[in-house]
Amino acid sequence: MITDLCGGVGAAKMLAGLRQVLSDDEIVGIVNVGDDLWLHGLRICPDLDTITYTLAGLNNTETGWGLSGESWRVMQELDALGGESWFSLGDRDLALHLYRTERLRNGDRLSAITADLLSHFGVGLRLLPATEDEIATRFDTKEQGNVSFQEYFVKFHHDLDVESVEVVGAPASSPTSGVLDALESAERIIISPSNPLISIDPILAIPGIAERLVARRSDVIAVSPLIGGKALKGPADRLLEQLGLSATSMGVATFYNDIASTLVIDEVDADDAPGVEELGVRCLVTKTVMDSPHAGAALAEVVLNG
Repeated sequence: MITDLCGGVGAAKMLAGLRQVLSDDEIVGIVNVGDDLWLHGLRICPDLDTITYTLAGLNNTETGWGLSGESWRVMQELDALGGESWFSLGDRDLALHLYRTERLRNGDRLSAITADLLSHFGVGLRLLPATEDEIATRFDTKEQGNVSFQEYFVKFHHDLDVESVEVVGAPASSPTSGVLDALESAERIIISPSNPLISIDPILAIPGIAERLVARRSDVIAVSPLIGGKALKGPADRLLEQLGLSATSMGVATFYNDIASTLVIDEVDADDAPGVEELGVRCLVTKTVMDSPHAGAALAEVVLNG
């Protein structure tokens, strides 16, 4: 069994690549829930949904989030009424959030709801929310003070100077049932090319998870989300710099040093390999841009066999 720590588009592509070389029953994804939110009375889980839609082949490739073939009549009407519409939800997407919220209010667990949604969409692998407890990634910024993840990422287009990041509620949370077992029993643990600070760190902040990874460090391999010092999508490069880590392969290796023995970097950054290895992290160089199914499968082979 392979266990993958994941959040966002990069993780969705990593899991899609793994599915080309492994069967679904050999893969477990542990998914970030730090950017989940309540909005319009609905519980929205962006990373769980992005990964689910991508693996089902239903993701909107134009926006990078939501469902393909969406309509937006509800949001358009809400905006016309003067309601809060900065966080766009498509009509089909809203149906999923309505379903999830109803079940949560009926006492069902997020992990069970996620499993049923995967089954509905014909996806056979397991996705486990990192915790069933509500946690929230928040940012202290110079321009807007303390803001939520989605305010930072969507409302302000991650164009803020971040002074610190906190995962509120994480110290009192506990891992979802099955998470620690998935980390303990995995032949290999992969950290997807997700933003280290806001997609992976909220998972690590849940008690017991980082400790289990430290104990399994020799079996943990991380994929850098940076190409030539830049993130393909999102603010990983800027956040690393703002919070005191360089936006380089060495910065990523430093962040993961305690929990991962190997870092995979892109061919563009091949000259960084000696610096990564000086930090005590083995470095593998390959193409990390998953711009086709073939590229995703090739990267999956590297992380599984490298």
